[in-house]
Amino acid sequence: MSEDSRRPPENAPVSLSPPPEGYADWLADLKGRIHMAQQRATLAVNRELVLLYWRIGCDILARQTQQGWGTKVIERLAQDLRMAFPDMKGFSLRNLKYMRAFAQAWPDAEFVQAVLAQLPWYHQLALLDKLPGPETRRWYAAKAIEHNWSRNVLVMQIETRLLERSGQAVTNFPTTLPSPQSDLARESLKDPYRFDFLGLTDEAQEREVEKSLVRQVTEFLLELGAGFAFVGRQVLLDVGGDEFFIDLLFYHLKLRCYVVIELKGGKFKPEHLGQLGFYLTAIDRQVKNEHDNPTIGLLLCKSKNKIVAEYALGDKSQPMGIAEYKLLESLPPELQTSLPSIEQIERELAGEHTSMDDDAE
Repeated sequence: MSEDSRRPPENAPVSLSPPPEGYADWLADLKGRIHMAQQRATLAVNRELVLLYWRIGCDILARQTQQGWGTKVIERLAQDLRMAFPDMKGFSLRNLKYMRAFAQAWPDAEFVQAVLAQLPWYHQLALLDKLPGPETRRWYAAKAIEHNWSRNVLVMQIETRLLERSGQAVTNFPTTLPSPQSDLARESLKDPYRFDFLGLTDEAQEREVEKSLVRQVTEFLLELGAGFAFVGRQVLLDVGGDEFFIDLLFYHLKLRCYVVIELKGGKFKPEHLGQLGFYLTAIDRQVKNEHDNPTIGLLLCKSKNKIVAEYALGDKSQPMGIAEYKLLESLPPELQTSLPSIEQIERELAGEHTSMDDDAE
């Protein structure tokens, strides 16, 4: 038997003695540093790509406006760049047109370098395709960076009109919370909340909605927004030997306080706030510690009269908000039968996504 045949394979596991004290912590630290380096490398590549596309778009704009070159030049450029760089994606006719649109939408080089270069190219396309003007694009771009949204999440937030809903709940925060906490608390709430991801129609009862929200808590947290951490459902409170149950309890990491959410299956009534206020008092006395801020209450109902809600909150000393939630609207039977199936929709989306990848990369 040769010496080489007696050697263990290069990748075979090697029996090692137990690691020295502190090795596990050191290894964990090294792994963290390696992951961070990988992320920085990816971000650096993305940044250079976005800036390259922006500069190409600026060049196309300049030559078309200053030298009178027509639209046909983009077709020629796409062909020539593909021949010059056959291994590099991104020089399709469609993508070059996006580069031109990107440069036209964002003429401020400093903003592109400081802010937009933090977002991948597909995020840029979503901002261009789905939003009408620079102010709304700036807002969604900032939120995507702040919360590290994927492109799909960004598109979902745009399509559900997050900007228009943010900070729209009826609250008494200006009179019950100190500034700037009151402003942050107000911006943390929306109106209405969109629960269509549950697949429930308006006929669903509040307990059914509550159970479904917990089953799909990831989507629920995404709809609630950044900072919310789920604590529990039907949280038991023992007050003087009597038992009470809170629908949903959260903790807000930025506000540093508990958030009690109560669901009502019908229209808002002023007496609902009495029950919510009782729960806030119980949480403040039994659950929160000295470092937590006062507990906030959010009452979610299917509908509300805004003026009635404002009146009802007028004399309340505890921080509360009132907002609506929206489920899927019921469709007449004749329309339900004509709708495409989930499988059909998925097939269509898969085909469209593949086509977009080929053209826009």
